[in-house]
Amino acid sequence: MNKILFPVVFVLLLAACGGGGAEESADMDELTDVTFVLDWTPNTNHTGVYAAQAEGYYEEHGLDVEIVLPGEAGAEQTVATGNGDFGISAQENVTQARLQDVSIVSLAAIIQDNTSYLASPEEYGLETPSDLEGHTYGGYGSPIEEETIHSIMQADGADFSEVEILNVGEADFFATVQRDVDFAWIYYGWTGIEAELRDMPLNTIDFTEYSDALNFYTPVMITNENMIESDPETVEAFMSATTEGYQLAMENPEQAASHLIDAEPDLDEALVMASQEWLADVYQSDAPYWGYQDREVWQNYSDWMYESDLIESELDVDAAFTNDFLPDESEE
Repeated sequence: MNKILFPVVFVLLLAACGGGGAEESADMDELTDVTFVLDWTPNTNHTGVYAAQAEGYYEEHGLDVEIVLPGEAGAEQTVATGNGDFGISAQENVTQARLQDVSIVSLAAIIQDNTSYLASPEEYGLETPSDLEGHTYGGYGSPIEEETIHSIMQADGADFSEVEILNVGEADFFATVQRDVDFAWIYYGWTGIEAELRDMPLNTIDFTEYSDALNFYTPVMITNENMIESDPETVEAFMSATTEGYQLAMENPEQAASHLIDAEPDLDEALVMASQEWLADVYQSDAPYWGYQDREVWQNYSDWMYESDLIESELDVDAAFTNDFLPDESEE
């Protein structure tokens, strides 16, 4: 799940080639300042942004990008208020925000398919939603979590009331499933890969096997409506450079991952490299181009949220996302 751990700001400075004289300073002064807000601490969901910065793609498109953590306000509110120009969110967050008159818009699906799963140590034997009866789930206290688990258990003929819910917040997955709970919600591209490196076999339950509506976009790239209306050139420049960054992450994951590690040296290098290798094939998957968003995916998931009483009214899907700023949009 996408969560905020602490409000620390990371500033990544671009270094141009050459001696750094007056001409370089003048060139930097001509760049448009852009703030990009992460959804969580840096990880391989974000590699394309770090790669675009390190490779100079943003500078080539006339941008000076500052990458920051979201703080207590969260990426959605920070971007909506203009305190951040772009950021990372998820389809469910964008849906809820727009129905609360928070004017954010999704610009790209960072990962084409939902790669989050319910996970548990293999020895617990929790292989299907029915197996979850009589066991404890460790989550973040979100109604979406409970309704999603309820939905797949219902589809499997199981009784959700037989699951105990424990709010564990930001507790470490590996510690909690060995001590406090039986299963939790993870992103396989990070925690699942870490489990492989730890030689800890997991059972995973894929939401999309029980409902097509649960194959939603998470994470997504966002901006606000005012940015689109008042400065579409900057939006186009940012998305063009970001797309180049994710293309590098797909075509040369080791090189792209090295940029993330250089920027965030406290990250586990082995985990970053292995995660990046895994994600290289799923960023775009079978979509026509990186970042592409299918209207049906937005419609299906928002309908599911409405029918599940997670939102009070239906979403204006066409206002919630756009592919218009993706470089390959005209080739669709």
